[in-house]
Parts: sequence; C-alpha cells; structure tokens
Amino acid sequence: MLDDADDIHPLFYGAPKTTEFKKLRKRIVQNVREAIEQYGMIERDSRWLVCLSGGKDSYTLLAVLYELKWRGLLPVDLLACNLDQGQPGFPATVLPDFLEKMGVPHRIEYQDTYSIVVDKVPQGRTYCALCSRLRRGNLYRIAREEGCSAVVLGHHRDDILETFFMNLFHGGRLATMPPKLVNEDGDLFVYRPLAHVAEADCEKFAKGMNYPIIPCDLCGSQDGLQRQQVKAILDGWEKNSPGRRQVIFRALTNARPSHLLDEKLFDFAGLSINRGEIDENSDEIPKLR
Repeated sequence: MLDDADDIHPLFYGAPKTTEFKKLRKRIVQNVREAIEQYGMIERDSRWLVCLSGGKDSYTLLAVLYELKWRGLLPVDLLACNLDQGQPGFPATVLPDFLEKMGVPHRIEYQDTYSIVVDKVPQGRTYCALCSRLRRGNLYRIAREEGCSAVVLGHHRDDILETFFMNLFHGGRLATMPPKLVNEDGDLFVYRPLAHVAEADCEKFAKGMNYPIIPCDLCGSQDGLQRQQVKAILDGWEKNSPGRRQVIFRALTNARPSHLLDEKLFDFAGLSINRGEIDENSDEIPKLR
C-alpha cells in the first residue's frame, strides 16, 4: 500500500510510516477482505449502514471498509451512522465533526433509549442487554429508511470468542456472534467484517491513527459484567499460552456435529453399520473414529 496523499482515503491521512504500523494495517485489511469473501458479504451495488459508536473497533471498521472501497475492492455504497442514545456525558459533536472532516457520508440519529433503559432495568442490574436490543431496533429502522440492505457492525474476533464462552458458561449452548446473518424480519443482512481481526490490532490501529475515541462506559453500567469476567479468563489463557485465542477461534470454524451431542444437527438415531462386512469370528477389535 502506498501512503501518498493522492492514493489513500482521507481516513488514512497522517498514518504512521513505521514498518510496524504498515504491517498492522496490511494485516487488518487482509483479515477483513478474507472475512468478506469467505462469508459472502458482497452484493454488488448494494448499500451498507456502517454503525459507529466512536470506539476503536468502529473507527477501524470504517477506515478499512473505505480503504477497500477506495481501491475498488468493495463495490458497495457506504453510509456511516451513529446512534446517540442519550447517555450522560456523550460528546455529541465528536463523530459528526470527524465524519465531516473525512468527507464520509453519514447520518447522526438521536434517540434517548438511555432513559428507557434506566426506567426499565432494576437497580444493580446491567443495562447492556436492553440497551443493545433498543439500539439494534433503531439501526434496523434507519437502514430501511436509507435503502440499505445490510447493517454492518464492528464486532471483532475477541467479541466473538467472549460471546461464545458467555453462551457456554451462562446460556448452556454452543453459539456466538456469526459474521453474517439475516435479521428476524428477513429483510436485512447483519455483517461483522472484523470477525477475523484481533481486538489488540484494532486498539493499536485506532491509537496509531489518533482517531477521537469515545469511551464505552458512559452509562456507568460496566462494572462486574459477565463479559469482563470471560475476557479475564481469555487473557489468562493467552498469557500462559500465547496464540490460544486464535486456536479457539479456529475451532469455531471447524465444528463437527457428529462429534457433539445435538441430535438436531446430526442423526445419531439413524446411524447404521454394514453388518455384511463384519466377521463375527474375528478377534480384531474394531477401530474407533
């Protein structure tokens, strides 16, 4: 990749010229390209609603998508969107000013879902579940109003891993955030192009680009979350065995229903053997698979 001003999107102006940062940028772009191609996210001439929270992940998502589009590798129209949910202290001018400066088409929507969440959630409980549902509903509405076929979110590899273990530990199911799904109404795709990107890479990238990061704890409900506990477990595993996160992530792409216990995914009752090939007089022990 070249760093001449005429060769890059404004989102990459001022990018560090160190070899380390160039490798980081290349790795993230490659990871996003792989996810988009692997999970079939591109519908030519479609329009994507790229959701921005102002955190490191969403800035990374926006920059890389525009990098791909700038180079003719993403033939879709992009509309950035921030949903201001009315959290106390939210810096409402940061994202609009940034997007204007970068020349990025965008829509800023104000919906005071924070007051609803505070009213409905019992004291001492976390706001995240209800807040997320309300946010998603508004984003779906905005996507429809803007003629978008997909809502694009900034969840990265570590979000996917943490969700998997939260479902495992607390939900009793093997499930996580998929890189691509269709919403319940069946009229919108939900994409996660950062599915292969490590959280640490997002953080290094956004800080290196000096993007105006908005903290994710404005609502004050972040202490003691189950996700934080799972993150701490993964951090410990990674510290003791570097690369553990990537190994677990690879396992999510290599599921074997016949070696699990869900009869809805595999017909255990219908399994049969070819008795004609069995020598009842043989002393040989059958091999287990």
